Amino acid sequence: MLKSLARVVSTAARFSTRTMAGPSTRALEPFGRPALCIPNSATTRPFTRSIWMLRGSGATSGSKPTLLNSSRAIPSVTCGCGGLHTEGDKAFAEFISDEIKEEKKIKKHQSLPKMSGGWDIELNGTEAKLIRTIAGEKVTVTFNVNNSIPPNFEEEAEQGQKADENEPEITSTPNFVVEVTKQAANNSLVFDCHYPEDEASHGEGEGEGEEESDIFAIREVSFQPIGEGDWKETSYTLNTDSLDWALYDHLMDFLADRGVDNTFADELMELSTALEHQEYITFLENLGSFVKCQ
Repeated sequence: MLKSLARVVSTAARFSTRTMAGPSTRALEPFGRPALCIPNSATTRPFTRSIWMLRGSGATSGSKPTLLNSSRAIPSVTCGCGGLHTEGDKAFAEFISDEIKEEKKIKKHQSLPKMSGGWDIELNGTEAKLIRTIAGEKVTVTFNVNNSIPPNFEEEAEQGQKADENEPEITSTPNFVVEVTKQAANNSLVFDCHYPEDEASHGEGEGEGEEESDIFAIREVSFQPIGEGDWKETSYTLNTDSLDWALYDHLMDFLADRGVDNTFADELMELSTALEHQEYITFLENLGSFVKCQ
């Protein structure tokens, strides 16, 4: 009887031990698994809360917490263009507007000046063509106002010249190409001309009775196929740097007989200066519209 009672007590004790140990072992199993496999595990909560705290919102803020807020990093867009708008852009646009007003105040010509001598003008942006026909010959002068302003104004300012006193006028002195075409010829005689820096102000300092110097010079002479837009490098080109002066004078006289002389060169400078200033104002207007996204 005592043995049966002891056996029952022992069996009950073993069953009680297994019952208590079982749930404890299963409760530890989730902590041994990777946290990424369990979205609601306790190990992911500290990370979520840390982002919430950095975000500056929580239970006391009265707003729903969010993980990311990109409104602080990306400037606001004030129009439908989708472009970037900053305070710097606003100041830039105001400066451009003031610059346009000042440039229009000093604008000398409301329209481009005319060339004497019966020259027709064709414009293509910054490029201009002057065309004249004389006794069956066609003379075409082509120039571009880009990079035609001599960079000599900063040097004068460094010599102590005040900005508002005796400020030199900006003058465009572009290189230009003269093309002479005869009806019976297959090639055109082409002159590459330019304004030497020491001759740009040719009227200053010349005394009475002194012979007027040429304000433009021939740099190169070549025959080019008629209708070719680009200079053909395989054609012989005569450079005038080491040319006999008698031959050079005849070349200059050849151009003068066809209307390309000092008077023409003066008028071309005036035309080029007006065209360059007009294109500069147009550029500023386009720049202002681009910055303001209009």
